[in-house]
Amino acid sequence: MAAYNCSKCPGYCCSYPLIPLNSRDVDRLARHFGLGFEAARKKFTKKDGDQPYAMRRKADEHFGRVCRFFDTDKRRCTIYEARPEICRTYPGGNGCGYYDFLVSEREAQKDKTHIATTWNK
Repeated sequence: MAAYNCSKCPGYCCSYPLIPLNSRDVDRLARHFGLGFEAARKKFTKKDGDQPYAMRRKADEHFGRVCRFFDTDKRRCTIYEARPEICRTYPGGNGCGYYDFLVSEREAQKDKTHIATTWNK
């Protein structure tokens, strides 16, 4: 059982600098939006280093940049049913980097309700 609750997260994993996709992810997005593969690839992805498909991102006041499908007001995924494989398997173990950071900050602040925030200046 996971030791974290994603429903209370501000979208930390959606802010990673690279959100790699595979061809199945692009196909899933294409079907979700009623597009062909090439149209979805051009609209939603970009080449990034060795990654032929990487999620396009958008501005976010807290993390700087986030996944283009992240609702920055509600702090939730807008394509949850069609989300990429990397999102489906995150965090890939029994821990989450943001949750670990939050627990550490709450202990340091001696405040069980402390929420660590970031600002992009």
